[in-house]
Amino acid sequence: MKFVTCPHIGKRALSEFTYGGELRVEPDIETVSDKQWTDYVFHRHSEPKTQQEWWYHRPTGMWFIFTRNTLTDLISQVKVASRGALHEA
Repeated sequence: MKFVTCPHIGKRALSEFTYGGELRVEPDIETVSDKQWTDYVFHRHSEPKTQQEWWYHRPTGMWFIFTRNTLTDLISQVKVASRGALHEA
């Protein structure tokens, strides 16, 4: 079983979490072109990298930001998601 060590809720089984997707900033809806919006929604680079991701912890109802290497699946940082999470990325 894989575990996640969280500074707020301690060591938890990864099975308690649900993946919410990569942390990405949406284009400005007022100025985005159709092409930019299409690229944002449909086109993703799938090369291995370290990225920030949304993860939901079902038992506590809390959202977290994990920093995870997609090649090794190593989670190097866990923090509670804040209202400004998109702007802090």
